[in-house]
Amino acid sequence: MILSTTSSLEGKRITAYKGIVCGEVIIGAHIGKDILASFTNLVGGRSESYESTIRETRNDALGEMVEEAQKLGANAIVAIKFDYGVVGQQGSMMLVAVSGTAVIAE
Repeated sequence: MILSTTSSLEGKRITAYKGIVCGEVIIGAHIGKDILASFTNLVGGRSESYESTIRETRNDALGEMVEEAQKLGANAIVAIKFDYGVVGQQGSMMLVAVSGTAVIAE
């Protein structure tokens, strides 16, 4: 499966558009990660615990989108867009949504 944030694929010709495909994942950050992030917030620096959670969640959302495209018979997804957000009471959960257009490219 070819994945691209652009609307075209260099060296390939899009021969069919199969439709919009999406993947959404919401994940809760557990108390341990919140505690580690609180220390990082106090002393500065990057929060590896949250970064790894976001990376994992993004990969899961991409996987869902690819599965959806495969069901449509596509071999590529173009114009991929990522959205991130927080949901739930007090922003306790993270949302990663990804969407794009499933296509057949030759």
